Amino acid sequence: MNKDLLKRVDEIQAISAVPKILETVAAMTGLRFVCIAHVTDDSWIACAVLDKLDFGLAPGAQLDVTTTLCEEVRDTERAVIIDSVDDSDQYRAHHTPRIYGFKSYFSIPIFRANGDYFGTLCGLDPEPARLSESTLVATMHLFAELVSKQLDADTKLVAARAELLDERETAELREQFIAVLGHDLRTPLGSILLGTELLARKHPDPASAPVVERIRRSAVRMAALVDDVVDFTRGRMGSGIAMSMREADIDGTLEQVVDEMRGLYPQREIEARIEPGLHLRCDPERIAQLLSNLLKNALVHGSDDAPVRVDAALVEGELTLSVANAGRELPQHVIDSLFKPYWRAASRSGSEGLGLGLYIVDQIARAHGGTIEVSSQGGTTTFVFRMGGTPLPAARSNEFLSHADC
Repeated sequence: MNKDLLKRVDEIQAISAVPKILETVAAMTGLRFVCIAHVTDDSWIACAVLDKLDFGLAPGAQLDVTTTLCEEVRDTERAVIIDSVDDSDQYRAHHTPRIYGFKSYFSIPIFRANGDYFGTLCGLDPEPARLSESTLVATMHLFAELVSKQLDADTKLVAARAELLDERETAELREQFIAVLGHDLRTPLGSILLGTELLARKHPDPASAPVVERIRRSAVRMAALVDDVVDFTRGRMGSGIAMSMREADIDGTLEQVVDEMRGLYPQREIEARIEPGLHLRCDPERIAQLLSNLLKNALVHGSDDAPVRVDAALVEGELTLSVANAGRELPQHVIDSLFKPYWRAASRSGSEGLGLGLYIVDQIARAHGGTIEVSSQGGTTTFVFRMGGTPLPAARSNEFLSHADC
């Protein structure tokens, strides 16, 4: 049997409703052999069979198409229905009833959705049966149409699954490539940063100092982009953003982030009110990354004429960390898209970054069991991170928290 015929058998076998259809047709007609066959110009192959006659045909079995009435159904595209061969002037002397020994018979054409002929829903029995009643004929045609629709649906499903698999494999390869690329970029970036520090310390030169500082800032920005890409690919591929949970004082860490951003954006004003002694169980480095991304977003998209405000405090054991900037109010559809990966607002041309910063903020917040909220009104946009005082279980420390854990 060639591959094409096997494929047709598999198509019918894959339809879960087929056994029930055959059983129902057999019960309605009283026929003890019912099947679905694929019929071409030169082949007849059983795709699904209900056999209570020991007729000897199983799925995959073939008949000489010239010995069947299904050949006539294929040529005329009309059903053949016989209550009793003995009472039929057309089929009383036909060779097919003599070959297969039946008295009652039906064969209903099955077409694909595009109109192509597939085969038949057919049945037979050595005893006569009342098959030509209009209600019964209409019902059998409905079952043939149901098989046709299921064939079309399953074909589309198989194609969709194959397309989805290809897309998933492509996405995984793309994300693996990005992750490997990000990892490999860290070594040369580290060398550049080390080189700028050595030049600034051992070879101070007022003329070249601005160039060295510009190189350092560019390398720092590139390193941040690499970190964002690696974090994103880890989250998307299931291993998750790396987390190291521990008890820590984070007020000094947050102050350090503010100082670093003041150095990167010396022309901008950052007002910070960070409560001393902020002690909680978290990943301090990730909390610092969260604040850094929020601050960078505020500095890039906020108004140059107003300061960016940072507030951090523990209220009844809950950490509240907010970053606010002046500027145009954000419409709700923009707020709804802020935490999507690779999404960037069009508030300012030439914005830095890949559009991953706020996505990673959201992932860090979720991984800490916290929330990140956005409000934009009265000319001020505010991001608020809240993290409850209930610590995560110790077993979740020093592990990867994936997006699925969020």
